Order: sequence, then structure tokens, then C-alpha cells
Amino acid sequence: MRTISALIISKDEEDRIIPCLESLKGFADEIILFDSGSTDKTVEIAKAYTDKIWITDDWPGDGFQKHRALQQATCEWVLIIDADEYLDYEMKAEITSQLSNPNLQEVAFKLPWGNIILGKLMKFGRSSRAPKRLFKRDGADITKVVVHANVVTKGKVSTLKKGLLMHNSLRNFEHLMSKTRLYAWETTLKYRKNKKPSLGIYFALIRSIWTFFLIYILRLGFLDGSRGLMMAMVFAQSSFNKYAGLWYLEQEES
Repeated sequence: MRTISALIISKDEEDRIIPCLESLKGFADEIILFDSGSTDKTVEIAKAYTDKIWITDDWPGDGFQKHRALQQATCEWVLIIDADEYLDYEMKAEITSQLSNPNLQEVAFKLPWGNIILGKLMKFGRSSRAPKRLFKRDGADITKVVVHANVVTKGKVSTLKKGLLMHNSLRNFEHLMSKTRLYAWETTLKYRKNKKPSLGIYFALIRSIWTFFLIYILRLGFLDGSRGLMMAMVFAQSSFNKYAGLWYLEQEES
């Protein structure tokens, strides 16, 4: 079995981090936690599972913080897992099976998400995604961005077929609204920094309609019932906000 370093970034996650840590106990060879100054019991809880804890006095952003954590990893393979996520039993068994293969060709794996909304597992829509989270440390990197960092690897990437990376991301509806607003605005700023054009306010509308169609129809979000409709609408609004915000900044600077 190849060794695994699990990387977690956190801030004020005492209400959600225990399932994450429990799923890693006895599975990951080392658990690395980078905490951005929690004021609750997050760090105290984590100390029962690992002594590899770093507390930073700043929050540089998702990608920057995960990159810091990656620099401390010592194992052959790395698993990025958020404090509001955990591996189910089947996923752990599948990872063990894959990394035990002496003829392993992959350098990275995508882990299917199991998003939980209002206590119920979402199976379709945006929840059908599988982010790249498990990868060989040698030669890999993490994009230094404020939100939605990506793992950069060179080589074969496969998607695991069994199990789920469970994602319990929402505390309540206000939390959902604040997260989508923050992510939309940070994406707008990233686009502006990279000199990406907005293509006009009407493009923002078209983009939001496409996002809704993609999530609700093409990715079968309607099969998740009312929850599927809610999430498709939320992400459509977020898509509009990204490009409308970009257009707004262009108008201010023109």
C-alpha cells in the first residue's frame, strides 16, 4: 500500500470536522491541518487525530493555503479533503485497492462527490462532479488562487468508480447565499486580473441560462426534486453575478 498524506485547511469548523478526521483515522499515514486562526475548538479537536498542525495568522486564499499544506506532505500520495467532507467506507476501500495495485499507471484520481443538502444525498446536477483530489505528490502542484484551487498533474488521471467523497457543505440557507456571493465575486476579480472580457451584460444573462440548463437538464438535476431545482437556480444566479460583476467593473474603469 502506497502512503497517503491527507491535507485539510480549516477555520471555525468544530461543528463539521469530526466526520472528516474520523474517516482519515487509521487510513491516512499523516494528517496535515492548516488552520487560519480558528476561534472555536477546531484545533483542539484536531489535536486528538494529528500533531501536524500549522496555525497561520492570515487567509491568503484556498489555493495558497492548500499549497502551503502540500509543502509539508511527506508521503508518496496526497489526498486533499476539506473540513466539511469525509470519505465513505466504499471510497476508502476503493482507494486502498487502487493504490495497492503494483501496476498502477495513474498519477491522480478524481473522487465522485456526494453532496448533502438538507440531510439528503444529491446524486445529480452539479453534485455529479468528481474533483481531482488524490494525486501522486512528486511533480504535482496546486493553483495559487483565492477560490476553487485546482490540482495540476502530468500523466494519467482516472475517476474512482466506487464510493463517495461526502460533502456536507451547508450549515443553512444564509450560509449557501454567503458562499455563492463570495465565490462569485472572487471569480469576478480573478477574471478581471486576467483581463478576461465580460462580453456584455446580455452575455451574463445567457451564461446564467446555460448554467441552469446544464445543471438541471443535462446533468439531470431535476431528478433531485426540489433540492435539485434550488441548487440549479442558485448556481445560475452565481453565474450571472460573476459576469455581471465583470461587466460592472469594466464600466467603472472605462
